Amino acid sequence: MGAKAKKALKKNMKKISASAAASSSELAVPQNPKPSADFLPLEGGPARKAPVTKTIVENKATVLYIGRIPHGFYETEIEAFFAQFGTVKRVRVARNKKTGKSKHFGFIQFEDPDVAEIAAGAMHDYLLLEHMLQVHVIPPEHVKPNLWKGVKCQYKPVDWVQIERKQHNKERTLEEHRKLLHKVVKREKRRRKNIEAAGIEYECPDLVGNTQPVPKKIKFSED
Repeated sequence: MGAKAKKALKKNMKKISASAAASSSELAVPQNPKPSADFLPLEGGPARKAPVTKTIVENKATVLYIGRIPHGFYETEIEAFFAQFGTVKRVRVARNKKTGKSKHFGFIQFEDPDVAEIAAGAMHDYLLLEHMLQVHVIPPEHVKPNLWKGVKCQYKPVDWVQIERKQHNKERTLEEHRKLLHKVVKREKRRRKNIEAAGIEYECPDLVGNTQPVPKKIKFSED
């Protein structure tokens, strides 16, 4: 090997060693990396990183929505049934204002939020009297102020028979009695026309009535 070849070989070896050193320096990880400064101290010193604080949302929901309530499962039964989970504060079943009948949904409130969450998880999709209960926790911000309005009202069923009896037996004036007779006569004429149009030979009895109202109660004289 000549002198020129030796010099060229030495140059190539130096280039290879220099490139290897550069690549190793790039891949090297510093032992003490400088932390990123979230804020700087007031009076010098190294930069410090702000501690990360996790906000824990406290569960305060104590009201449950109960849907698909079966017939016969009302306030007393709901309170007695859900008392197995914990203390029940109040129960309200949505009812019709006129008839007092249940609308098959209601609300219940517990004292402990954890108890309310457990009750909702246990009773959701629970089969009760052929009804699948729908129980959900209502967030506190969605609880309306008038939710518990009328919670202590005692609803009584409407006695429609008594109402009709009073309507039928009420004392009518002479004008009201004449209007009633006019309706009866008009209805009777319409019925006779329908019978004749059907080709039926039938002699309808004549109407017998009085234009004067009949007293509903018998009044005896003092003598």
